[in-house]
Amino acid sequence: MKVSVWDTYIKREDNRVMHFDILVPSNLTDEQKIFSFGADYLQSKSVKGKELTTKECKFCHIETASDEIVAAIEQKGYFIIEMENCA
Repeated sequence: MKVSVWDTYIKREDNRVMHFDILVPSNLTDEQKIFSFGADYLQSKSVKGKELTTKECKFCHIETASDEIVAAIEQKGYFIIEMENCA
């Protein structure tokens, strides 16, 4: 499966920048849907009051997904790769 990688940066309340990638099927181009996946992830991390827009979340590239990523996307529509300050 080919996936689109959306590079996402959010400034946290402690002023650190949270960086994560949102991976979705490459045929999914609805930005609002992709932003909603990021919002779901932020809610799971107890980061509240942060809205994702094209300023924070941008398309980066397309790559081939691993089996683990494909399974996650088939289950919930997306996969998150935590890059920096996500804990």
